[in-house]
Amino acid sequence: MKRLVLPIACALFICACQNQEPPVIQEKQNTKSEDLRIEKQKLDKLVADYNEEFLTLHPVAGTFQSRSEFNDKFGLPIGQKSRDLEKQFTRKYLKAISNIDVNKLDHQSKLTYDIFKSSRESSIESEKFPFHLMPINQMAGAHNFFATLGSGASAQPFNNEEDYRNFIKRSKGFAIWMESIIPAMNDGIEANVVLPQSILEKLIPQLKTHMVKDIKDSVFYKPLLDLPNGLNAERKSKLIADYERSIKETLIPVYTKVYNFLENDYKKYARKSVGLSQLPNGKAWYEYMIKTHTTLPLTAEEIHKFGLSEVARILAEMKKVKEQVSFEGDMPEFFEFLRTDDQFYFEEASQLVKAYEDTKIKIDATLPKLFEVFPKADYVVKPVPDFQAASSAGAYYESPAPDGSRPGVFYINTYNLRSQPKFLMETLSIHEAAPGHHFQIAIQQEVKGLPDFRKFGGYTVFNEGWALYAESLGKELGLFSDPYMWYGRLVDEQLRAMRLVVDTGLHAYGWSREKAIDYMIANSSMARSDVEAEVERYIVIPGQALAYKIGQRKIRQLRTKAENSLEEKFDIKKFHTQLLIDGSLPMPTLEKKIYLWIESQK
Repeated sequence: MKRLVLPIACALFICACQNQEPPVIQEKQNTKSEDLRIEKQKLDKLVADYNEEFLTLHPVAGTFQSRSEFNDKFGLPIGQKSRDLEKQFTRKYLKAISNIDVNKLDHQSKLTYDIFKSSRESSIESEKFPFHLMPINQMAGAHNFFATLGSGASAQPFNNEEDYRNFIKRSKGFAIWMESIIPAMNDGIEANVVLPQSILEKLIPQLKTHMVKDIKDSVFYKPLLDLPNGLNAERKSKLIADYERSIKETLIPVYTKVYNFLENDYKKYARKSVGLSQLPNGKAWYEYMIKTHTTLPLTAEEIHKFGLSEVARILAEMKKVKEQVSFEGDMPEFFEFLRTDDQFYFEEASQLVKAYEDTKIKIDATLPKLFEVFPKADYVVKPVPDFQAASSAGAYYESPAPDGSRPGVFYINTYNLRSQPKFLMETLSIHEAAPGHHFQIAIQQEVKGLPDFRKFGGYTVFNEGWALYAESLGKELGLFSDPYMWYGRLVDEQLRAMRLVVDTGLHAYGWSREKAIDYMIANSSMARSDVEAEVERYIVIPGQALAYKIGQRKIRQLRTKAENSLEEKFDIKKFHTQLLIDGSLPMPTLEKKIYLWIESQK
């Protein structure tokens, strides 16, 4: 048999040189190519149909996709009807994807197939758990994001009269949804699935913020301060009257109604415990949340142990910084110095925002060292809106409009300047903006040919894992040269390591809110107000905080694999392109993709 190899190889080589193929081979390749085309068309139509139906059920998402036909709609209220429709929707498309032959798909289509199928399966698994009984909290819920939409600071456009009237219509749908919170949370009382007391203490004031006596004090009034040009006096007067009536008769009353329910009826049933495992079927619920947010088969126990080891490692690195800056005292004293010394803090909110704008310019200049692909959309720095600043995270990112009409926004919280130390500026800017969330999300939206459900969807473990990995690139970019800036990088990594310990502590080991707060204060220089906001975030979004460190670890492992396998052929810019160019992926899919890329580079 070995003697046949050379003649066959020569024959194929000659055919190749003649730019011809034997008829049988040509026919098979044509058939295969046609099969790929047909199957890809079927898949493309399926996911396009899915996105259209998804937007019909969730029209606010259409606004974020720059689909103006959805701008006047809100979506179905909480209830059995909406849950039944979601179940039918999920099963319809899971059945449809089973009719696609994955073996007849190209590489990109296989990624779409895997992501789509696993997401539908996860949605079906989620039906085991009563998410609808706790529909709002201080971190997530329509009461907050709708106010941001209505302020004119988000995706809802206010460019012409139609835009304003669209929001008036959408407000009616929002009010119906908000009212549906009350029976849903009453059902939660019956099922012993209720919010913790400590969370209600933060949620209730958020609602009260919108119960203004003068509608001009409402965040919803802001678009009226910047009415579009071209309206005649009569149309302008009528628009203002209709818009003011919507605020006065629709929005303020529904916020008041939900506030009164929570304050007067629900509050006495709120629980003292905070962990998910302390709710009915809570252990299985938390296991599902771990799987959902990490996309990996990990247990709470192994995550907790990994977190403890990382906290100890990073604490040792912090001690080195203490020695480098010649601080005399132990670590608790060093932490207290960093929390309280005036040199590390701004006196004015405007100074903080300006400093982050300057940091943006500094970082942007370094990015070509490690990247060859850049987003077309830019981002801007803005303070967190006043109405949500008191209970909001220290910083967060909002994606740009996919059509380029609105830049990305890096929001920095100016509510408590003592929780925004100067030494966090470089690492926080990297994480939230470039090359972190802004790079990853904006590039994902700009990739041609990516289905909409991938352009606008994503996985926490990828998105946050990438952003934390991006922080680790700081020294390679020439940043963190100041020891305190390097300490800021360690602070952020320590935060993500502590999250592994605290999230699992709260939801699997029965930790109290106070124990979680004490642990974080003992192992970092974070301000207590920041620690409290962090812990309360973990309480209401179980498992989400695990994704950062778990995702970073996987991406770093893949880079090490690529460096060791390719040696001098390894190109960091091309590696980063591979990570970003296909959008957000679950970790097992990302691993397969990078392994294939490594083989292609040898």
